[in-house]
Amino acid sequence: MKKIIFILTSALVISACSDDDYARLNEDPKNPISVPGSFLFTSGVKSLFDQMGSTSVNNNIFRLVAQQWTETQYVTETNYDIKNRSIPSAHWNNIYTALYDLQQARISVQEDPDLLDGVKANQSSIITIVEVYAWQQMVDTFGDIPYTEALQGTENTVAAYDDAATIYEDLLTRITEAYNNFSTGSEGLDSDFIYDGDISQWQKLAASIKFKLAMRLSDVNPSLSQQHANEAIGWGLITSNSDNFTLPYEPNNTNAHPLYADLVLSGRQDFVPADTFVDYLNNLEDPRRSVFLDDNLGENTYIGGVYGALNNYANFTHIGEVFYEPDLSGNLLDFAEISFLLAEAAERGGYNVGASAEEYYTQGITASMEYWGLSSAEIDAYLMRPEVDYATAPGTWQEKIGMQFWIAMYNRGFEAWNVWRKFSSPELRLPAATGNPIPLRFTYPNREYTLNEANVAAAASAIGGDEQQTPVFWDVN
Repeated sequence: MKKIIFILTSALVISACSDDDYARLNEDPKNPISVPGSFLFTSGVKSLFDQMGSTSVNNNIFRLVAQQWTETQYVTETNYDIKNRSIPSAHWNNIYTALYDLQQARISVQEDPDLLDGVKANQSSIITIVEVYAWQQMVDTFGDIPYTEALQGTENTVAAYDDAATIYEDLLTRITEAYNNFSTGSEGLDSDFIYDGDISQWQKLAASIKFKLAMRLSDVNPSLSQQHANEAIGWGLITSNSDNFTLPYEPNNTNAHPLYADLVLSGRQDFVPADTFVDYLNNLEDPRRSVFLDDNLGENTYIGGVYGALNNYANFTHIGEVFYEPDLSGNLLDFAEISFLLAEAAERGGYNVGASAEEYYTQGITASMEYWGLSSAEIDAYLMRPEVDYATAPGTWQEKIGMQFWIAMYNRGFEAWNVWRKFSSPELRLPAATGNPIPLRFTYPNREYTLNEANVAAAASAIGGDEQQTPVFWDVN
């Protein structure tokens, strides 16, 4: 990323090489007339990764909602008092800010007269892929949201809300167009810190995001789900951890993973692994405990904090040491996630998958464990356990896949929450202090009721009430 930061900084530096260059000395370098698309893309992508990777209770509480972590001295968030804490507002603002940067990046690319057609097509497709990912995230969090009228700035400050299912259909169209518009013989972005200019990797990501979108529709629109999932499979999905949609953070305070600021630089001890998560891992003797959890209570001794209760930090297992490292990679989509979605597709039928649900389930567990550095021997031993082996693990296929999928999404709290909502597995607990129900969505920001009252009221009515217990359209279980 240092290379990228240098490139972006250099883009604003004026060199004295010609009369035109001297003329530009009258321009304010801090407020350039136009900003390169690559600069805006970098800003948007990093904002997206930072928001999704954060664990600040003011911005992102998905690790808590998924019950993989819990709190120590403040338990408002684990008891789901979310709206009064303005957490929906912060998440809403941060993702829309990232989307605005990405939109402006795409506009900048399209209007750049110096870009060759193939390069312009590739850059536009790459930006669209990330936009689609972010829009899906917003729909999955809130349901109906401003979409067609969003991101217009002062030109429209009272954007209407769009139907969530309709947005999904448009996202499937947009990701399809982005994939089809790639020019494989041309270059991509100048500062591609995700895939280092490899267009084939971006094509795999486009296919995988399309597949993920399609599988989210499997319960509510099976025919549309199968149509787009099968097309995505034909394009070629992510096939290894080397294809993952990850961001390489750096070992310094400036460009460190957001967890480093939340867990280390803050000097606070606000979080411990939740008993919900730790108990499941203990029951399965899951070897990922050595990575996900610390051994501060002694070797092979893991005790999770009581979910939703006050917890003495010293009395419970701490978060694993790797999550305190500044250069921990950000991760938004990976091989394990795609593998478990393929397992779901195999169980449902009607999808052109090439293997059985058991094979994809095993592949998902293996991908997760390899990502976190476990040995082949540890993986093989775990897969042989009766509680893990697909043929003998307890429950329905939804319960089997849901359990291992949820575990594999550790440190990706938003996706772990999605797994629970979609598969109704694993069984989560009610918070100890209040017994409040687990949120099925986030409520709309308070600011929307002040600045966009008519439209947010219409959206609330359309979805059946702006409540945390109102499910998003695809959550029918």
